[in-house]
Amino acid sequence: MTFIDVLTFIGGLSLFLYGMKLMGDGFEKQAGYRMKNILEKLTSSPLKGVLIGALITAIIQSSSATTVMVVGFVNSGLMKISQATGVIMGANIGTTITAWILSLTGIRGDSFFIQLLKPSSFTPVLALIGIIFTLGSKNPRKKNIGTILLGFAVLMFGMETMSGAVKPLREVPEFTNILLKLSNPLLGIAVGAIFTCIIQSSSASIGILQALALATGAIPYQSAIPILLGMDIGTCITAMLSSIGANRNARTAALVHLYFNIIGVAIFLVLFNLLNLVFRFDFLPMPATPVGLAMINSLFKVFAVCVLFPFSTQLQKLAAATVEIRKYHKETEFLDRRLLSTPSIAVERCRQLACDMARDARDALLLAINNVVKYNEKDAETIRAAEEKSDMYEDRLGNYLVELSSHNPSKDNVEDISMLLHIIGDLERISDHSVNIMEVAEELHDKKLSFSEEAQSDIKVISAAVEEILKMAIDAFCRGDTEAAKRVEPLEQVVDELCLEMKKRHVLRLQDGRCTIELGFILADLLNNLERVADHCSNVALGLIEISRGNYLMHEYARSLRYTGNEDFKNMYEEYREKYNV
Repeated sequence: MTFIDVLTFIGGLSLFLYGMKLMGDGFEKQAGYRMKNILEKLTSSPLKGVLIGALITAIIQSSSATTVMVVGFVNSGLMKISQATGVIMGANIGTTITAWILSLTGIRGDSFFIQLLKPSSFTPVLALIGIIFTLGSKNPRKKNIGTILLGFAVLMFGMETMSGAVKPLREVPEFTNILLKLSNPLLGIAVGAIFTCIIQSSSASIGILQALALATGAIPYQSAIPILLGMDIGTCITAMLSSIGANRNARTAALVHLYFNIIGVAIFLVLFNLLNLVFRFDFLPMPATPVGLAMINSLFKVFAVCVLFPFSTQLQKLAAATVEIRKYHKETEFLDRRLLSTPSIAVERCRQLACDMARDARDALLLAINNVVKYNEKDAETIRAAEEKSDMYEDRLGNYLVELSSHNPSKDNVEDISMLLHIIGDLERISDHSVNIMEVAEELHDKKLSFSEEAQSDIKVISAAVEEILKMAIDAFCRGDTEAAKRVEPLEQVVDELCLEMKKRHVLRLQDGRCTIELGFILADLLNNLERVADHCSNVALGLIEISRGNYLMHEYARSLRYTGNEDFKNMYEEYREKYNV
């Protein structure tokens, strides 16, 4: 094997790894909008977790990526350890599809049909379709399909390049001697594990092994099987590295992955050798083929899941016992950068946190409104703490969403990111208004002032309207209910009219001497804050509606409701006017 052959092998390996990444990214983007639904269907059932883990891994073509994702889910509180264990087991099965795809390179035969099945025959056609879709289409879905096809073509070309580069090794006796030494199970496992740790992908390392087997014909099954088993252990390095700095549950999930693979390899190796002593497997000295390696890989991983699945609880306990028990601040679970590699899931996590932020803002504002009527000093501390927490939410979520937008998200994810960036700003402002309203309550209490009965009656009416619009907007956002969101804008118009009417009544009370200028300033401050809260609720609802319509022209949509004779808007508007006696 010459120096040029080595360079060719390195080039083929580079193309192979890049093609695998390109294909996986394309699959992930194409299925990204479904990933959230897949995650939502996860239950406490480990069996369903196995099936979903296998499905996700088959889509993104990497058990390491799936496991890292799971570690991120657990760290963020999106998934329980019991769910994660099933997904990790399923990921081991799902990753075997890559080996089967690569085994197509080993197809031999002279018939026209057999020739068509060989990658060298159909890959150029897929590459042509892929480049047409990628460069000639503006449709994101077609572009994703083009990326998948191009990734597959590059991957197969890299595979064939590697195979061609290592063919001279079949004539090198030293290479054969090294492979015979790897028939020692422990040595073979160690080599497979170390090699996979280096490239951090069992699918890629198995592909390289398949290329060597195909090109040289010098790798017997008795050497290939221990190497395959070692590769399954080596792939755990990615999840273990990703768990550094994570919380206890996330590190437990990573250890579940490691222990599952180590124990699975140990049981399979012992059982396989015992059966070999009894039945003497004749195929072991034979040269391994890409199809044979794919079959053994699948059999081993299905075997490991079948054997260890009933003991998933014990596996979790073993992993948990290994992890040092430490207390983590809840903020370490706030957002996980591991999720950035899966934008659809990261967006869903941000949406959940935005809902938490929204509920906190709602509770703080309702508490502040209640304090205008009946002051409580302890509530002031609660409201200010909630406002500080809201600032933290906005800062961290905003930075995370901006960073997420640079990770090449799909068009749907980009729209969701834009909506969330707008909405968290409105939610933070609602928290600010809760503090402002609390300060109104404090001023009334400190100065021992009280509004007239008429003013109190007005405040009661507008407070009820604002409470309704606030609850309506927050519930609509958290449920993603666009129909409920459509009821917010008509009520916001009524709140505006209530504020205007109440300010006019206050002027009349001033003229009649039934109110003071000082109370007038306080009342105006209160009404302005309540009106602004309604405006922010409107923004939240309109953002939700517009994202469902596929554009961001919120103000145009609002104007179209008010001025184009929308019957539903008119009916709801009149309903609220009657309800609040405008």
